[in-house]
Amino acid sequence: MRTLALIALVALAACKEEEAKAPPAPVELTEAALSYFCQMNVAEHGGPKGQIHLDGYPAPIFFAQVRDLVTYLKSPEREAEITAVYVSDMGAAVSWAEPGSMNWTPANTALFVVGAGVAGGMGAPEIVPFADPTAAEGFVARYGGRILSLDDIPDAEVLGPVDLNQTLQNPA
Repeated sequence: MRTLALIALVALAACKEEEAKAPPAPVELTEAALSYFCQMNVAEHGGPKGQIHLDGYPAPIFFAQVRDLVTYLKSPEREAEITAVYVSDMGAAVSWAEPGSMNWTPANTALFVVGAGVAGGMGAPEIVPFADPTAAEGFVARYGGRILSLDDIPDAEVLGPVDLNQTLQNPA
């Protein structure tokens, strides 16, 4: 009987530890959200968005462009340990101008269209996330680019200089 109680306590402790390690849920994008790098209102700009949750911080940091989020992830300097990363699922977005406030998908399972020549919310070339492979393929068929996982996005796509004189499309 004592052994059974000990086993139950160990199992309960393991469950509590698993719950503690669960990533925080995505937060709704509101008018109060400011973009991490530029401190501009995120909701005022079209295109996909991102949010990163940091250990010890009560709210996520937001990004007006997914390109900026990936830049942050690839940067060696961070404020705290990352506990969750979410990006807009553009396959579920109403439109490019209205990317949605709660259609988040985990960045580690999303597919990203890179090199499509589309402008993100801040005017730089954008990396466009999708939860559904078919939606990503449809975007590539219409705008070009290639589909990659988050880990496969080349550093040069986000860490190099941006030519703001290049002609970029604004998807419908």
